[in-house]
Amino acid sequence: MEKFVLFVSFLLIGITAIESKALELPAIFGDNMVMQQKTENPIWGKASSGENIEITSSWGEKTTAKAKTSGKWMAKIKTPAAGGPYELNIKGQDTTITFKNVLIGEVWVCSGQSNMEMPLAGWPPRDTIKNSAKEIKNANYPKIRLFTVVKSVSVKSEEDCKGSWEECNPETAKYFSATAYFFGKKIHRELGIPVGLIHTSWGGTPAESWVSPKYLGKVEGFSDFVKNMDKLSLQEEEYVDWLGSHLVITPTSEDERGGKGISFNDTICPFPDLNDSDWKEMSLPTLWESTELGIFDGVVWFRKEINIPESWKGKDLILELGPIDDIDITFFNDERVGGYEGMGFWTVERKYTIPSKLVKKGINVIAVRVVDLQGGGGIYGEEAQMKIYPLKTDTKPIKLAGTWKYLPVAQYREGVFYIFGAEENDFYTTRPDFMGVTAYTPTVLYNAMIAPIVPYGIKGAIWYQGESNVGRHEQYKQLFPAMIESWRTAWNLGKFPFYFVQIAPYVYDDKEDPVSAKLREAQLETMLSVKNTGMAVTLDIGEVDNIHPSDKLDVGNRLALWALAKDYGKNDIIYSGPVFKEMIKKGSRITLRFDHVGSGLVAKTDSSDYGNLTGFQLAGKDKVFVDAQTCIENNTVILYSKQAYDPIAVRYAFKNGSEASLFNKEGLPASSFRSDDWDE
Repeated sequence: MEKFVLFVSFLLIGITAIESKALELPAIFGDNMVMQQKTENPIWGKASSGENIEITSSWGEKTTAKAKTSGKWMAKIKTPAAGGPYELNIKGQDTTITFKNVLIGEVWVCSGQSNMEMPLAGWPPRDTIKNSAKEIKNANYPKIRLFTVVKSVSVKSEEDCKGSWEECNPETAKYFSATAYFFGKKIHRELGIPVGLIHTSWGGTPAESWVSPKYLGKVEGFSDFVKNMDKLSLQEEEYVDWLGSHLVITPTSEDERGGKGISFNDTICPFPDLNDSDWKEMSLPTLWESTELGIFDGVVWFRKEINIPESWKGKDLILELGPIDDIDITFFNDERVGGYEGMGFWTVERKYTIPSKLVKKGINVIAVRVVDLQGGGGIYGEEAQMKIYPLKTDTKPIKLAGTWKYLPVAQYREGVFYIFGAEENDFYTTRPDFMGVTAYTPTVLYNAMIAPIVPYGIKGAIWYQGESNVGRHEQYKQLFPAMIESWRTAWNLGKFPFYFVQIAPYVYDDKEDPVSAKLREAQLETMLSVKNTGMAVTLDIGEVDNIHPSDKLDVGNRLALWALAKDYGKNDIIYSGPVFKEMIKKGSRITLRFDHVGSGLVAKTDSSDYGNLTGFQLAGKDKVFVDAQTCIENNTVILYSKQAYDPIAVRYAFKNGSEASLFNKEGLPASSFRSDDWDE
């Protein structure tokens, strides 16, 4: 009997030890944080089951909580008007956590894809931020605090993320979202109070990745996906287990993130005599996302044998490969002949000189190591850009487009490389059929990068996204409002302010179909139909040949105008450009009326000079749009065209590359619009 009692005692002690949990809070709480002013701010975490938690603040408020059986606890503490710095103490049974240098102010979530992610330092050499060096140098705002959610994906709703609060200074602002920074700076300077910016974005991602499963299931085209999420979760677990069986390398710098100095156990890949018969084939140029490799971030080798004629032997050659997304090292007969190992070179056309000593008659081998960390990956230009030819003759080049061998040697996921290597590569032999969720999988970014910061006290959200949903504008009309509603429901703060950026002009592959104008239209409809939303128009500050425009200052400021006017009592601020209201037909003329005319409508050729209205078109019953003659009268726009005597429809800036000409006198551009709903 004594042995049995003793056994039970040890068992109970063991159970108690297993259930005991140290007091902990998610990463969104920390030193330097900003808490939303004049609210009851949620504070939550984990502790041992039944543990009493005491929360006290140096501003004089205190509260308590008790951990549930699961160990989870939550409390709310009142915050005063903006100020600080303060301390916040969370005391458990055996542990006290103290957060220092805490400010009370205004907190905004800043999310989206690459144009929100794009840092103040930009992504040189092509994707730069206007006046970047000056802005970074002057970014000394200790009462602006910055938190970046580390990129992550998850099929299930996560309780925590990685990240930390930092004071805004030239070093921290440099790598923080430029759009979010300019928005926060404008709010801070206008109000003179602390501002907290929670940046959570991922370049190239579609809106559906940011919607909770509950709301995504209501959107046409996604119900079946949501119903099968349990199966997806099991597949994801299997793939993660498989990945975890490989060597893992965590890069510690931007150079290492690009693969510089890291061994992927792939040194044999450029060897001319390598037996690559077990490598798969890919037709280049292409983005590998469009091939059987699919959505894959990591390191992929490409190889091609070419037959060099006798006349080229011993001559310098020029190797052209077109643009490579993102990073490459290129070899010729196992000798490095070029490469771009930094970020931001994804549009740069590769052109390398091959020294004569490497060139031999007969079979020669070109090998290219490509590193891609997000979005499209691969050698993706035009066929004519891929060629090799002698430097100093007019000899016809050898075309390189077509079949290449390829081998993935490492996968990049959530900040680490999983190494497959080249010699014992099991990517094609033991890998599960399902290759794991990515940032483009529906709901996974909401689960991993939004859910962990809910219900942290916030004022509202700003959003810059849309390019990855171009071509699906009708779906976006449901999807974007569903995303907004899913966030608002999660935070349970009512219809909190949600301000977003309308995508800028950009010429997509299909130049005739106005896909970006249609997406802008979907965004405009969201602003007009969803309460407490606002839209910053960028028709005048885009760059039609660059999807990452450099002027993020005006973007951030225009978002801030909405907040200042609608949420902070700055009633005299004009916060929107003209918004199409109605079309009035009288004979062969059309009169357009607008809301948000401000001090009056004006025509501009750029942000400073007055000019003529352009971009307006009329169509009759034949549905053929022609350019219209225009004038501004009494804050209306009058349209007329000899080619459309009986006009029934009007469009403005409704092409992919259209730019603004209609503004109000406050310098804010009108959105593109159309009065018809005709399919192209």
